Amino acid sequence: MYNESLIVEYFERIRERKINYIERELNIKNIENKAISIVGPRRSGKTYLLLNKYLSNKDNSIYINFESIEFSNIKPEEILNIISLYESKYNVKINTIFLDEIQNLENWNKLVRTLIDRGYNIYLTGSSSRLLPKELLTELRGRTIYYILLPFSFREFLKTRIKVSKILSISDIEKIKEYLREYIKFGGYPEVIFIEDKERIIKEYYETIFYKDFIERGKIKSLNVARIIFEYLMQNFSNEISINRIKRFIENQLNINTKNTIFSYMDKIQDTMSIFFIEKYSDKFFERKRWPRKVYLCDVSFANLFGKYDIGKRMENIVYLDLLRLVNNDPLIEIYYFKDYQQHEVDFLIKENDIIKELIQVSYINNLDEIDRREIRSLIKASNLLNCNNLKIITWDLEDKIIEDNKEIKLIPLWKWLLNR
Repeated sequence: MYNESLIVEYFERIRERKINYIERELNIKNIENKAISIVGPRRSGKTYLLLNKYLSNKDNSIYINFESIEFSNIKPEEILNIISLYESKYNVKINTIFLDEIQNLENWNKLVRTLIDRGYNIYLTGSSSRLLPKELLTELRGRTIYYILLPFSFREFLKTRIKVSKILSISDIEKIKEYLREYIKFGGYPEVIFIEDKERIIKEYYETIFYKDFIERGKIKSLNVARIIFEYLMQNFSNEISINRIKRFIENQLNINTKNTIFSYMDKIQDTMSIFFIEKYSDKFFERKRWPRKVYLCDVSFANLFGKYDIGKRMENIVYLDLLRLVNNDPLIEIYYFKDYQQHEVDFLIKENDIIKELIQVSYINNLDEIDRREIRSLIKASNLLNCNNLKIITWDLEDKIIEDNKEIKLIPLWKWLLNR
């Protein structure tokens, strides 16, 4: 049973709330009879996204955060009464309902399906430690589509620093590159970019993800093995990793056999949405599902905890995250890396439907003399094999093109590539 006066006080506070909101680049499209689920790593801004949408349309919508004490003992069917209370109190007609931290409500899935059946537009989020995309799809039985919200992209980050003009002067470009270095160092977590003590917050996020999203949620039994695997992945971002390499590393550290445990833990680590794996491309399904794979972080700031500052690896990780954001707009996009038996490697292979659309290398170079010829040879080899002629090398500060074996390779600075996505 809920306390009506407390509920009204909650809505009064929410309706009057002011937030410093940076507009996110999440192009959400409502689909009839589908709930919109926002998922992503913790602290990436999911609550602020819903709250801002509500405050922009508070006369036709309602926002309920199930972490608020006013809703701690509420039953799903009572939400219908609360909607009527809100409409009566503010003399409005609700058509959109924002449900934040929905996992705290018992039988939440029945409520969401009921609200969809009654014609409401539904937006919901859940804790990354208790509600996963695959669980949303299962619980709502195909009645939801989900969007991934990551920490700020570089474009979003720049909104907190400067206004970017359509026509850029040389000094504008230098400022953008200066801010890009800051972004490469400290990442895009919304809270982190606004405070001085950045490393302390990053460390807190890391520990919370490890203990709540991985250990507690995954019901992990071996804390030592889990810690080694988690830190190993964090330290080896933008690298190809194999299960056998991790197994040997753990055996050297702990002198135990852990191969089956590693497979299990890798799945549970990916569920945290703090670490992502991409597969090596093959036109054969079962070969794609094999290891090795490449590993990327949800935010490059975590690399600071291990004293690693490889700017080339950080650039590659940032490029991956921006490619991942494209999937929100086009779910048919698939991201792989390419590597053949001769060790020709291409950082990213972008596939859409059955067509290889793009091949991308990422390299920290400033002039043509610094280009690693192996990267060019790998692009050409992959281009010939996969019949793809859209070839790019994303550089630090070099814009040019190379003609090699009658193929054009475009070189584009990272800042320009990120701003023009």
